[in-house]
Amino acid sequence: MGSEQKNAFMAIVLSGLILFAWQFYFAPQKKENAPIEPTTTSAPVGAIESAKNESTGTGPIEPAKLESFELKTPETSLVFDSELKIHSMSNTQAAFDFADTVASKNPLKVEFNFGDGYKTLLFAKAGESEFVNTEHQLSLKVEPQENGVFTLKLHSPKEFKYRFTFSSENKKLENGQQRYFSYFNDSLNHISVNDDENGDKVIKWAGIDFNYHLFAFYFEKEEPLLFKSTQDGTFNLQTSKGTNALNFSLVFAKKEYNDLTALGHNLNKAVDFGIWGFFAVWILKGLQFFHTFIPNWGVAVILLTLVIRLITFPLQYKSFASMKKLQVIQPELTKIREKFKDDPARMQKESMELFKKSGANPLGGCLPLLLQMPVFFAFYKVLYGAVELVDAPFVLWIQDLSNKDPYFVLPVLMTLVMFVQQKITPNTITDPVQRKVMMFMPVIFGFIMKDLPSGLCLYIFVSTLFGILQQLLVFSKKTA
Repeated sequence: MGSEQKNAFMAIVLSGLILFAWQFYFAPQKKENAPIEPTTTSAPVGAIESAKNESTGTGPIEPAKLESFELKTPETSLVFDSELKIHSMSNTQAAFDFADTVASKNPLKVEFNFGDGYKTLLFAKAGESEFVNTEHQLSLKVEPQENGVFTLKLHSPKEFKYRFTFSSENKKLENGQQRYFSYFNDSLNHISVNDDENGDKVIKWAGIDFNYHLFAFYFEKEEPLLFKSTQDGTFNLQTSKGTNALNFSLVFAKKEYNDLTALGHNLNKAVDFGIWGFFAVWILKGLQFFHTFIPNWGVAVILLTLVIRLITFPLQYKSFASMKKLQVIQPELTKIREKFKDDPARMQKESMELFKKSGANPLGGCLPLLLQMPVFFAFYKVLYGAVELVDAPFVLWIQDLSNKDPYFVLPVLMTLVMFVQQKITPNTITDPVQRKVMMFMPVIFGFIMKDLPSGLCLYIFVSTLFGILQQLLVFSKKTA
């Protein structure tokens, strides 16, 4: 074998020894496959998502921990924690702080039931407004809306049930405003905080209502929910059926009727106009119409009162004409009373024959009062329910038409004009006791009205005064 062949052979043997030594001493050893253990709920939250996001290049999610998040728009903000407990909301449209409305550090929390009972779940932040609970593959997306509303969308491939829990404290202000748990199905319902009440309803929205402000959640479509309020100041609403998705919106706003109407979802029903809602809405619209021309709500009340009086005058005219006929036959009626004062049955018979002959209606004077009743109650509900009239000034001493007259000027003027109206209205009551009671009615009514909204006293004063002028106009004409 030549020297060159020997050298080549030695090089091959040496290379083989080097490769063998490297493989034996330095190369990584191949391990046997170990059995795969199932993932347990004690694994760190976010571990699975971290690996998943690393493979997709989106970056790892931080492990979930109890922390607070804040989302903002130019008009509103929402503060909640990783357990989906709402802590605070703000709205540039609101007049009072969120804390003053809800009276709780945790006014609303959302709990979930994946088959092991209701409990709060811990969410980790997965994006700008995206969060995830990896244990149940439950994703959460919070979407700020242009109208100041925050919409929350939750989804999981697993079926779950959900529960909302409001917490608050009972309180009632001097102006009559009381804190309620409220919900809307086909009508507005109030539950006083600390009251025991339960049931099941198809609910559109629910929340905490206090001092002309509302904090609530609402659904796009009505949802059947079981509800229960307890003496500890909580109000639970939960579904009775499983779902894979939960979408709802949060709103905190001052209860301005037009603003809530613009939001939709029957949120304007939070302005409680009661059974006189139809009249109340038109009264509010009328007040707003006059307020656009003369920016004084007291003047708007006066102008609207005059318009209502003019509209109803054709109906009132017949009543006033009947009063006029009673005024004409009053002397004859007095003679009958004197003549048959010891025979009430005969007095009644003769009086009715006189009414029939003259065409007078002894109940005709009740018509103006009956006509005013719906408007009266509607005005009352507008002044108590519409935030537009809160802190609305009128004249020097009246700076809030939704509150009482501090010096009782309007209740006194209202009582005086009611006395005048009583004097010029013919009276068919024969019983002396009843006549005396009727004489004191203006005083009794004035005493009742002294603590009610000054705007309501203004309405009654102007309406009564204008009614007297209409009545005198009819009485000045000759009876046919």
